[in-house]
Amino acid sequence: MTGNEIRQRFLDFFSARGHRVRPSWSLVPANDPTLLFTNAGMNQFKEVFLGLEKRDYKRAATSQKCVRAGGKHNDLENVGYTRRHHTFFEMLGNFSFGDYFKAEAIEFAWDLITKEWALPTDRLYVTIFREDDDAERLWQKVAGVPKERIFRLDEADNFWQMGETGPCGPCSEIHYDLGPEAADPGRANEPFPSDAGGRFVEIWNLVFMQYDRDASGKLTPLPRPSIDTGMGLERVAAVLQGKLSNYDTDLILPIIHRAAELFGGAVYGMDPKLDTALRIAADHGRATAFLIHDGVLPSNEGRGYVLRKIMRRALRHAHMVGVEDPFLYQLAGFVAEVMRPGYPELRESVQRVARVVKEEEHRYATTFLIAEKVFNEEVKTLADSVLPGAVAFKLYDTYGLALDEQEDMARERGLAIDRAGFEREMNEQRRRARASWKRAEKGVIAPAYQTLLEKGRTHFVGYDLLETHARVIGLLVDQQLVDRIEPGARAELVLDETPFYAETGGQVGDQGRSTRSTAKIWLMSSPRTRLSRDSRSIASRRMRPSK
Repeated sequence: MTGNEIRQRFLDFFSARGHRVRPSWSLVPANDPTLLFTNAGMNQFKEVFLGLEKRDYKRAATSQKCVRAGGKHNDLENVGYTRRHHTFFEMLGNFSFGDYFKAEAIEFAWDLITKEWALPTDRLYVTIFREDDDAERLWQKVAGVPKERIFRLDEADNFWQMGETGPCGPCSEIHYDLGPEAADPGRANEPFPSDAGGRFVEIWNLVFMQYDRDASGKLTPLPRPSIDTGMGLERVAAVLQGKLSNYDTDLILPIIHRAAELFGGAVYGMDPKLDTALRIAADHGRATAFLIHDGVLPSNEGRGYVLRKIMRRALRHAHMVGVEDPFLYQLAGFVAEVMRPGYPELRESVQRVARVVKEEEHRYATTFLIAEKVFNEEVKTLADSVLPGAVAFKLYDTYGLALDEQEDMARERGLAIDRAGFEREMNEQRRRARASWKRAEKGVIAPAYQTLLEKGRTHFVGYDLLETHARVIGLLVDQQLVDRIEPGARAELVLDETPFYAETGGQVGDQGRSTRSTAKIWLMSSPRTRLSRDSRSIASRRMRPSK
């Protein structure tokens, strides 16, 4: 079966058994400030499980698009290096809201994978919570799983909870034996569950929500227990297609091959470093296309910051294998073609996605690459494997290289960063800034500036834009407001918004040019280095994540 067929047959299976098939939720969670991104199938039913919302159905099934690249569920640093970590993935799930419970959930799951999909039962293993005698009995009675293939594990593996308090309960996982060739090095003959995650891959998790946990930790049985299950589409596709890696399935491999073409005709499977870059490009291309389609834009905070990190990670790894030209905007468009059977709406945003991605690729080439070059130069001078905090702070403060991005780059080189030293430098800068502010408070503000201030402050857009249309709201000569500036005069131009970073906080201000004929203002150079007008690039622009 193709990945698209697996998705559809899953939904059809549960539809035939009384489940309402619901469309995927947006990757931007609706009315849930606790989530950075939608990261599980149950997210769209959270209010139902909490008893705060009622639906006109008691059973549901979905194929939910998910992103795990920030917050508690963050797989970003592993993506590309392992067979199963992704930023973007799809989660198949069936749900019961106080309707059926363990027996039916186990029966549905076993029928689907062993009868509909014909997975061999001698390669399947089941885990349960160590105290869940009921689940062990039902797996034997309903599914016919031998007791020796049922394993009891602790809370970390087989107990699920929505939060510190609220609905929770034991869970039961189904694992598949991929064979000794999939085992981690030196562990080919270890029995389940020793090499779970290598040779034995979890394909489905059945959560039995049967308790309500209060603030003291006390568990009270729910009057109407519910079911929440999750099965990774990419994982089950690998199993059903006979692949050891999710990246070798038809859901992702075509995107890898397209990335190889955009890398200049590279061949996947020939070089480990190149293969890693191609897997990262394919995975991050999927996440990029879906996130921008759902309204997330690259920025220096929140969801936009995570998206920017994902995109820059793909660009950085491509650059490491010699790719200089923009490619990600084309790859994101190809993702829409590959995913069209399940998500035809992606075609509607192809041009918008391409435009946003291409702008970010240009930004990367004009900012991040310069910071990366400085990082590499600093690394060459290290006496040990730790980047000093003062150096990390300079990269952050002067070149806009966020600390977590530095840590990613350091990790790839087997280095660590002196976080304590970084924090000392940060605190010292704050102390200098406070001292500067206190001195400024003692000064006298010229009446002209006070007049302009009463009209409103200039809006700084430089964290996100290098150019902007702006309106002149004041002209000053010798701290006096004037109506015009004579040729050759030295004057100040006050704008309603600007991409130029001001000379403040101990930092030198940006330089740029105002073009009156087009009413455009754009940044052409840094405080220290003058670059060509055509490049519109910067050498040491500070573009730090906003607080």
